[in-house]
Amino acid sequence: MAYSSSPQAFFKAFKETLVSHFFGVGGLAAGFIIAWQLGIFQSFPWAIAVYPTILTAEEVISALFSGRLNTRLHIGTISPTFSGNMGTLWRLLQPVLTITMMTSVLMSAISIVFGGLFWRVAFTDFPNILVVVVATMNLGLTLVLFALPITFTAFRKGLDLDSVAYPIIATVADIFITACYTLMLYLFLDLHAPGKYLVLLIALLPTIFMIYALPRNIHDEEFVRAVKASMLGLTLVAFIANVAGSVLQRINVLTNSRKEILTVYPASIELVGDAGSVIGSTAATKFALGLLKPSFSAIRGHVAQLSGAWATSAISFAFFSISSLLLTGTFTLHAFSTLTYTLLVANAIALILTVLVAYAFAILTFQKGLDPDHFVVPVETSIAGAVTSIALLAALLLTKLI
Repeated sequence: MAYSSSPQAFFKAFKETLVSHFFGVGGLAAGFIIAWQLGIFQSFPWAIAVYPTILTAEEVISALFSGRLNTRLHIGTISPTFSGNMGTLWRLLQPVLTITMMTSVLMSAISIVFGGLFWRVAFTDFPNILVVVVATMNLGLTLVLFALPITFTAFRKGLDLDSVAYPIIATVADIFITACYTLMLYLFLDLHAPGKYLVLLIALLPTIFMIYALPRNIHDEEFVRAVKASMLGLTLVAFIANVAGSVLQRINVLTNSRKEILTVYPASIELVGDAGSVIGSTAATKFALGLLKPSFSAIRGHVAQLSGAWATSAISFAFFSISSLLLTGTFTLHAFSTLTYTLLVANAIALILTVLVAYAFAILTFQKGLDPDHFVVPVETSIAGAVTSIALLAALLLTKLI
């Protein structure tokens, strides 16, 4: 069998996962922003807990837009240039604008429920969370200005959009949305009116425009189909991401806001998610080619890919450990050995669980014909975030006990 467990299959998975992890280094920059501006995050009882929902939602929406754009470039309905494409690009962006708004409101509503149960947040904080989340996600939409030229350039050069353009965009998205969220919190913390008014303005303007365009869009079959197809997955994303937020809140308390942990957190989520994506996509390919039965009993035929993904993840976590300690100025040999051990334990737990989930979704996708762009990828991304958060908490508790 072409996909039998072999050294070649191991090294192929190792190289593919290593390439995707290379772009994930940008997650360290996102985490460093949090550590650098930790005082702002500590000014609100919900700020740290809401961060994973913001990060996950931006990753999902970026993946949704990139997936739709990549598909249209490949089938030829969009040419890789701005000239003559503005109308088509605008129609492509409109569902994303609506989905972003709906997701922001949904995330905020679920966050206040989790906040009341786990974060000691009062219901009166809901307007504040809503305004900051909506403003952050709206500002994050400007990332499209960066995504389009990167994707067009990659397509014109004949590069694989999924393995080159999207990882670059995803990495920049992590850094950009973290910076946007930090800025919105900073402005909202302004004791004087101008800062709060500016955040409110950023939240309202795209919202008003979306409502104005909605009567025309609801008669557009493509628009309606895109929004409907996305909402089930994004509802699950909002719930699962809030689980991750609650766990991160607990991690922050347990570690007394250790900056090296916060710095490595976004990169860890992206790393585990990438490994899960490689496993899920290669399994789906085997199913489609008839080289692997879509059942858990056949996972033995995927051992080489699993081993390759794990080996790459272990190396990357060790690199993240030393990088986060150097960035935060807390490097010592003892700190390095402790943090590396903690991250490797978290990696082992998270990767096992994520691989099982990714494999299960590959089976489900194959059997049910689910849309990977609108359902599978969003749910897998959010689950990777929650699983990594839980695994990191478990590893911290374990190392503390030891």
